[in-house]
Amino acid sequence: MSNFRTTIAHARAVLRDDTGAATAEYAIATMAAVAFASLLVVIMRSDEVRGILTDLVRRALTVE
Repeated sequence: MSNFRTTIAHARAVLRDDTGAATAEYAIATMAAVAFASLLVVIMRSDEVRGILTDLVRRALTVE
């Protein structure tokens, strides 16, 4: 029974330890940012969006 209590005590200590939690959060946030950037790249490569942006820039640079 003592071995079981020691194992439970060790498991509780390990579960309470949050060492590396901030690093894991940064890793998750970085992966989310990469996924969002990839989505933006896919959207920006579409012909429709490229046409909208080209038109927007032309209108902004046109002097009337």
